[in-house]
Amino acid sequence: MPYVNIRITREGATPEQKATLIRGVTELLQRTLGKNPATTVVIIDEVETDSWGIGGEPVSARRARGL
Repeated sequence: MPYVNIRITREGATPEQKATLIRGVTELLQRTLGKNPATTVVIIDEVETDSWGIGGEPVSARRARGL
């Protein structure tokens, strides 16, 4: 039973976009590894940009500077 965890920053991914990710990852595992879609679990975690750090600083601070 494959388990895939996708983490993204909480910045407005729509339910339709998340459904597309879930479907695409499930199909990829089926095509590439022959995994059964019925037993494939995909979780999308959305993290606030203040709680996601890159290069020693929160993403929100980097975005404020245009990075």
